[in-house]
Amino acid sequence: MNRELEFDFSPPAGPKPAAAEAPAPRPAEPAPEAKKAATPPTRKPARAPVRPPVEETDPPAEPTQPERDVYTPGRLNKEARMLLERGLPSLWLEGEISNLSRPSSGHWYFSLKDESAQLRCAMFRQKNMGARFTPKDGMHVLTRGRVSLYEPRGDYQFIADHMEEAGEGVLRRRFELLKTKLAAEGLFDAARKRGLPRLPKRIGVVTSPTGAAVRDVLNILRRRFCSIPVLIYPVQVQGATAAGQIAATIRLASARAECDVLIVARGGGSLEDLWAFNEEVVARAIFDCAIPVVSGVGHEVDFTIADFVADVRAPTPSGAAELVAPDCNEWTRSVALLGRRARTAMVRNLAARQQRLVWLERRLAQVHPGVELRQKAQRLDDLEQRLSRCMRHGLFKRRSSLVELAAHLRQRSPALRVAAARGRLDIARKTLGTSLQRRVSVAESRLRHAASNLRQHSPVARIAALRRRVEIADKSMETTLQRQLRNLEARFKLAAGKLNTVSPLATLQRGYAIVTDANGTVVTDAAPVKQGDMIETRLAHGSLRARVEQVVPHRDDEKQ
Repeated sequence: MNRELEFDFSPPAGPKPAAAEAPAPRPAEPAPEAKKAATPPTRKPARAPVRPPVEETDPPAEPTQPERDVYTPGRLNKEARMLLERGLPSLWLEGEISNLSRPSSGHWYFSLKDESAQLRCAMFRQKNMGARFTPKDGMHVLTRGRVSLYEPRGDYQFIADHMEEAGEGVLRRRFELLKTKLAAEGLFDAARKRGLPRLPKRIGVVTSPTGAAVRDVLNILRRRFCSIPVLIYPVQVQGATAAGQIAATIRLASARAECDVLIVARGGGSLEDLWAFNEEVVARAIFDCAIPVVSGVGHEVDFTIADFVADVRAPTPSGAAELVAPDCNEWTRSVALLGRRARTAMVRNLAARQQRLVWLERRLAQVHPGVELRQKAQRLDDLEQRLSRCMRHGLFKRRSSLVELAAHLRQRSPALRVAAARGRLDIARKTLGTSLQRRVSVAESRLRHAASNLRQHSPVARIAALRRRVEIADKSMETTLQRQLRNLEARFKLAAGKLNTVSPLATLQRGYAIVTDANGTVVTDAAPVKQGDMIETRLAHGSLRARVEQVVPHRDDEKQ
């Protein structure tokens, strides 16, 4: 099956054509003479020739018929479709929509007609999702696509892949032709486009004096840099004469050279509304203008020929005003920042120069002749002090030597040696007396220490101490046992009280009783008990056996 069948979900369009309903032509039968002796011919697969039977017995033989190529409807439709698709390229088709159908699959099925004919068309979902409008019956449209054939029904149809309204389509073709022409001439080259001045002295605006675009531009310029003067060149921006006025005004502004930058602006609109800016005369005027031109025509999605020729393209008129006028607040911040940087650089430069001046003064002070003279004088004073110290030291050493020699001479005297010996004898006597006294004192101290140790290790004292410890332990044990007994007694009383509180016997002591039936089951409800049943009532002291005379239900059960 052909691949077109996957995409074509159109509803049936009435009865099939006669060509599809008619049976395939049968091969010609042989002559009546040969019909009895030959079998009828059988049809072979496609492109296989059907040969007629040949007379074998009866001369003279029939002449051989020419081979026939028999087509099936499917084969014929397939080859017709291939011829249509290969023979006709992609083409544009203009007409009025009729019989429009939009099934749930998302495909569009419709017919395009004019005064003399109509043609079935299909536009599949993958293609119609990009359409800018919703088609309706009676709408005049321009479509682009290819001619094909729907094989299952043999319908000749047009497969569209693009659709636009007929009026806009003409303008689009004119737009593309002019765009191609001007691009080939180099009017759109980026190399010829000029930059915008950072701070224009005057800004020119070519636009309608009564439109919203001029107010937007003036508001933006006033807010961003109110001190820049603005010169308005009033023109018509829509109509038959608008393109000529716009071109003449641009040439006038270029000749007068009153502005540093020129804004060509207009508010948003349809393609027809913006067509004045797609004219060749306007494009060439912008190209020949000696002043940088900023184009701000329409909205961001709108593109005109003027946008491609202009030096800078802005998405809107307000955007064009923001491009040509710097932000005064930003400039103020930049100037303040540059001032701070200049002051910082100046302070740093002055500090560096001051430091260099101090260094030069120090260097000058180091190499000054007076400094060298002061150093020499200081050296002379130092040498003089060292000479004086050396002389005093020499005299001191000589005096010391004389004193030592005199002392040595005195030591060698016999009288001194005798006096020394007497002194040593006195010292020895004193040392001997002191040593004897020390030894006696040490012996007495040892004796007293031994007596003290003997008293401390006496068994009498240890026995008395142990007896006191035993008495203290007995008293402590007795006190501890009494305390524990009191605690256990208190805990026992508390547990007995709690047990007595939850005991059923205590409940019986308060006048209550426990009733059981003949099986010993506790009776808590009077409903299951019947008159004449035996019950046993347990009291605090003893029990009672009784027979039920009457069953009285609970009051709540009576209410229910």
